Amino acid sequence: MITTRIPPSPTGHLHIGTVRTALFNYLFARHSKGRFVFRSEDTDKARSKIEFETEIIDGLQALGLTWDNNEEVIRQSERGEIYRRYLEQGIENGKLYLSQEESKQNPGETVEVVRLKNPNKEIVFNDLIRGEIAFDTTELGDLVVARSIDDALYHFTVVVDDNEMGVTHVLRGEDHISNTPRQILIQEALGFARPEYAHLPLILAPDRSKMSKRHGAVAVEEYLKEGFLPAAIINYLALLGWNPGTDQEIFTLAELVEQFDVVKVHKSGAVFDRQKFLWINKEHLNRLSNEEYLKLVEAALPDSIKSLSQYGTERLERLLPVMRERASTIGETADAAAAGEYDFAFAHPDVDPALLKWKKDPDTSVAATRLRAVSELLKDADFSSAESIKAAIWDYAEKEGRGEVLWPLRVALTGLERSPDPFTVAHIIGHEDSLHRIKNACDKIGE
Repeated sequence: MITTRIPPSPTGHLHIGTVRTALFNYLFARHSKGRFVFRSEDTDKARSKIEFETEIIDGLQALGLTWDNNEEVIRQSERGEIYRRYLEQGIENGKLYLSQEESKQNPGETVEVVRLKNPNKEIVFNDLIRGEIAFDTTELGDLVVARSIDDALYHFTVVVDDNEMGVTHVLRGEDHISNTPRQILIQEALGFARPEYAHLPLILAPDRSKMSKRHGAVAVEEYLKEGFLPAAIINYLALLGWNPGTDQEIFTLAELVEQFDVVKVHKSGAVFDRQKFLWINKEHLNRLSNEEYLKLVEAALPDSIKSLSQYGTERLERLLPVMRERASTIGETADAAAAGEYDFAFAHPDVDPALLKWKKDPDTSVAATRLRAVSELLKDADFSSAESIKAAIWDYAEKEGRGEVLWPLRVALTGLERSPDPFTVAHIIGHEDSLHRIKNACDKIGE
C-alpha cells in the first residue's frame, strides 16, 4: 500500500512550507487510496518543544490534514532503543563500524562514533518530479551516522523510521535532494527497500529569494488569525508548485484529492503571491452562507464590540453583502466593524452640520434644501433594493449635480465621509430610518 509521511521538527511554529509538504503527501496518499502518517522529529533536544509539536499537530488537523496513525504521536526522542538495535545490526554485518575520534565539541576528549562504510559508488534514483538523478558518493566519505551507539543522527533515524512506518513514497522539499544519496546508502547498508522520491519546488518570495519571515507572515497561525479560511490556505498552497492542467483555480480539499497528480508538480520554485492568496480566500468566503460568515466575523471581533446579531436578522442580512464585498479576509471585516465602519447600520449618526456642505456650495443651507427634495422623492420609493432607491433620486442628482446631492445624503445617513454608497446605506437601514436621518440632518443645519 502506498504510504507517505509528514515528519516535522517541533523547533518552531507551523510554517506554510511544512503545510505545503504535508498537503502534497496527503493528496498523493489519499488519491492513491493509501496511508498518510505523522511523526515528530524531535531529536534536537535544545530547540524541540512540546508546545511547538502541539501547535503543528493542531494546525495541520485544523486545515483538514488528518493522518492514519493518530492513536499516539511517534517521537524520535522516544525511539533510541530501536535506533541502537539497527546500529548494532549494521556493525555486526560489517556495513557500519565504530570509530575512535577526537570530539569536535570537546577537543582532547575521545568519542566513539558510528560510521557507514561507504561503497564509493554512483547512486542513481528516479525522482517522480525531476526524473533521473545521479550522485557519486565517493566525495561523501564514510558518513557518521551516530555520535555514539546511543545517539543516532538525523539521516539514520529518518531511514529507520521510514522503514518501520512502511513509507513507500517520500515527497519533500528540493533542499533535501542532497540528503537522498546519503539515506539510500544507509538503506542499502541495513537491507531496507528504497522508497520512491519526489522533491518539491521551494516556495519563493516575490523577489525569488527563499520565502522567510522578512517577506511577511509565514506561520500558518498568523494567516488564520488574519482571517484566512483553512480551505483557502489549502487551496492556495496546492497551487504553489502544482497545476491541474485546467483553468480551475478554486478547489475543495476533496477536489484536490481527486485531481492531484505528482507528475504535474513543477520543477521550478513557486512564487508566493499575497494578492492571489487574498483573491482565493475571497472566493472561498463567497461560498459561505450569511450565517456561516457572520459566525466567523463575530468570533474575530474584540470583546469590547457587541454581538452584531443582536440587531436583528433583517438588517444584518442587508448589511452582510456589503461587508463581504469590501473585505478579502474575515479579519478585515472584523477590523472594519471594530473601527465603527458599520455603526451607521445600527445607530443614528451624530452628524456634524459642517460636514454636510458640498465643497462648491456657499453654506449648509443649500444641502438642507437638497436633502428635503431627496426626502420627498423617497417618501413613496421602493426600498427593496439599492437600485430601486437610486432610480427614485437619480434624475434629481443628475440635474443638481451628483456630488451636490449624494454627498450630503451620505453624511446624513451615516455621519461619515467614507461609507458604502448612499443608495446601499438607505437599503440597509430601511425606509423609515432613512427619512428620519435625513430630517435630523436638516434639523441640525437649522439649529
